[in-house]
Amino acid sequence: MKSLNILLVEDNDGDILLISETLNEGGEIGRIDVVRDGKAAIDYFSSFDATEDPIHLVLLDLNLPKMNGLDVLKFIKSNKNLKHLPVIILTTSSSHKDILQSYQNYANCYVVKPYDANVFAEVINRLKYLWLHIASIPKIR
Repeated sequence: MKSLNILLVEDNDGDILLISETLNEGGEIGRIDVVRDGKAAIDYFSSFDATEDPIHLVLLDLNLPKMNGLDVLKFIKSNKNLKHLPVIILTTSSSHKDILQSYQNYANCYVVKPYDANVFAEVINRLKYLWLHIASIPKIR
């Protein structure tokens, strides 16, 4: 079994709490760093050192203050030191345009947040299982 370090880019306090608590169940997550706006995400990655204590997975909302999630996604995927990071778009938007633009900018997955908290927790558990037990993530040296 592997352990994941996750960056959660989310501005909604309720979603942060639900996602963090659900991910932390079972002790398989190494750490969860949270940033609350797009600019803070860019600042986080600007000081990011993948060899020290790497982030393995990014959960990214599209509707963020200061800079939207699509711009953050473009930043990550255009940076040679970051583009390997799996980015899951986790948002309330079911807009075809948002889905298409996310995949055109190399999002690894697009998930619309369910409104029901129990269903939302189940979605997070399934994402956690996928990235911990099924998907392979590149190691950084």
